[in-house]
Amino acid sequence: MDTTLGQASSTESTETPSTIVLGASAVTKIAELLEREGNPDFFLRVAVQPGGCSGLRYQLFFDDEPVEGDHVLNEGSVQVRVDRMSAPYLRGAVVDWLEGLDQSGFTINNPTAQGSCACGDSFH
Repeated sequence: MDTTLGQASSTESTETPSTIVLGASAVTKIAELLEREGNPDFFLRVAVQPGGCSGLRYQLFFDDEPVEGDHVLNEGSVQVRVDRMSAPYLRGAVVDWLEGLDQSGFTINNPTAQGSCACGDSFH
Protein backbone atom coordinates (compact mmCIF):
# COMPACT_ATOMS: atom_id res chain seq x y z
CA MET A 1 0.00 0.00 0.00
CA ASP A 2 1.41 3.38 -0.99
CA THR A 3 1.14 6.29 1.42
CA THR A 4 1.39 9.96 0.53
CA LEU A 5 3.86 12.10 2.43
CA GLY A 6 2.40 15.23 3.85
CA GLN A 7 0.03 13.87 6.47
CA ALA A 8 0.77 16.18 9.36
CA SER A 9 1.80 14.42 12.56
CA SER A 10 2.54 17.52 14.64
CA THR A 11 2.34 21.29 14.55
CA GLU A 12 5.89 21.50 13.19
CA SER A 13 5.08 19.69 9.93
CA THR A 14 3.58 21.04 6.76
CA GLU A 15 0.60 19.38 5.11
CA THR A 16 1.12 19.13 1.35
CA PRO A 17 -0.62 16.32 -0.50
CA SER A 18 1.36 14.20 -2.96
CA THR A 19 4.85 15.29 -1.94
CA ILE A 20 6.25 11.75 -2.00
CA VAL A 21 4.90 8.23 -2.18
CA LEU A 22 6.44 5.19 -0.47
CA GLY A 23 6.10 1.76 -1.99
CA ALA A 24 5.36 -1.18 0.32
CA SER A 25 8.86 -2.61 -0.17
CA ALA A 26 10.41 0.72 0.86
CA VAL A 27 8.33 0.86 4.04
CA THR A 28 9.41 -2.67 4.96
CA LYS A 29 13.10 -1.97 4.26
CA ILE A 30 13.10 1.37 6.09
CA ALA A 31 11.52 -0.29 9.15
CA GLU A 32 14.17 -3.04 9.04
CA LEU A 33 17.05 -0.56 8.77
CA LEU A 34 15.66 1.68 11.53
CA GLU A 35 15.28 -1.31 13.83
CA ARG A 36 18.86 -2.33 13.10
CA GLU A 37 20.08 1.20 14.00
CA GLY A 38 18.44 0.89 17.42
CA ASN A 39 17.85 4.63 17.91
CA PRO A 40 14.14 5.36 18.49
CA ASP A 41 14.69 9.04 17.54
CA PHE A 42 15.89 8.23 14.01
CA PHE A 43 13.75 8.79 10.93
CA LEU A 44 14.58 8.63 7.22
CA ARG A 45 15.21 11.98 5.60
CA VAL A 46 14.80 12.25 1.83
CA ALA A 47 16.38 15.39 0.42
CA VAL A 48 17.57 16.96 -2.80
CA GLN A 49 21.04 18.52 -2.76
CA PRO A 50 23.11 20.31 -5.41
CA GLY A 51 25.63 18.03 -7.10
CA GLY A 52 26.22 15.36 -9.69
CA CYS A 53 26.52 15.68 -13.45
CA SER A 54 22.97 16.97 -13.94
CA GLY A 55 22.91 19.47 -11.07
CA LEU A 56 20.82 17.77 -8.34
CA ARG A 57 21.16 14.53 -6.44
CA TYR A 58 18.99 12.61 -4.00
CA GLN A 59 20.06 12.09 -0.41
CA LEU A 60 18.52 9.41 1.81
CA PHE A 61 19.87 9.22 5.34
CA PHE A 62 18.90 8.64 8.94
CA ASP A 63 18.45 11.79 10.97
CA ASP A 64 17.27 12.65 14.46
CA GLU A 65 16.89 16.42 14.01
CA PRO A 66 13.37 17.42 12.92
CA VAL A 67 13.20 20.79 11.15
CA GLU A 68 10.26 23.16 11.31
CA GLY A 69 8.34 22.93 8.05
CA ASP A 70 9.32 19.32 7.32
CA HIS A 71 6.81 17.32 5.33
CA VAL A 72 6.20 14.24 7.48
CA LEU A 73 4.97 10.72 6.74
CA ASN A 74 4.29 8.23 9.52
CA GLU A 75 3.70 4.66 8.39
CA GLY A 76 3.64 2.27 11.35
CA SER A 77 7.04 2.52 13.04
CA VAL A 78 8.52 4.37 10.05
CA GLN A 79 8.80 8.14 9.85
CA VAL A 80 10.05 9.86 6.71
CA ARG A 81 10.70 13.60 6.49
CA VAL A 82 11.33 15.90 3.52
CA ASP A 83 12.55 19.44 4.14
CA ARG A 84 10.51 22.26 2.64
CA MET A 85 13.23 23.18 0.11
CA SER A 86 13.38 19.62 -1.27
CA ALA A 87 9.62 19.05 -1.33
CA PRO A 88 8.90 20.78 -4.69
CA TYR A 89 11.58 18.65 -6.41
CA LEU A 90 10.05 15.46 -4.98
CA ARG A 91 6.35 16.14 -5.63
CA GLY A 92 4.83 12.90 -6.86
CA ALA A 93 8.11 10.94 -6.59
CA VAL A 94 7.78 7.27 -5.73
CA VAL A 95 10.44 5.84 -3.42
CA ASP A 96 10.68 2.06 -3.34
CA TRP A 97 13.15 -0.71 -2.52
CA LEU A 98 14.45 -2.94 -5.31
CA GLU A 99 15.94 -6.32 -4.44
CA GLY A 100 17.42 -8.39 -7.23
CA LEU A 101 20.35 -10.56 -8.23
CA ASP A 102 22.21 -7.72 -9.92
CA GLN A 103 21.29 -4.81 -7.64
CA SER A 104 19.64 -3.85 -4.37
CA GLY A 105 18.74 -0.40 -3.17
CA PHE A 106 16.24 2.38 -2.98
CA THR A 107 14.83 3.68 -6.24
CA ILE A 108 13.22 7.05 -6.85
CA ASN A 109 10.89 7.48 -9.80
CA ASN A 110 10.47 11.23 -10.04
CA PRO A 111 7.96 12.69 -12.52
CA THR A 112 9.29 16.24 -11.96
CA ALA A 113 12.83 15.34 -13.10
CA GLN A 114 13.41 16.61 -16.63
CA GLY A 115 16.42 14.37 -17.22
CA SER A 116 19.30 12.57 -15.59
CA CYS A 117 22.96 11.91 -16.25
CA ALA A 118 24.12 8.74 -17.98
CA CYS A 119 25.12 7.06 -14.72
CA GLY A 120 21.69 7.86 -13.18
CA ASP A 121 23.25 9.42 -10.07
CA SER A 122 21.77 12.91 -10.53
CA PHE A 123 18.90 14.71 -12.22
CA HIS A 124 17.66 18.12 -13.32
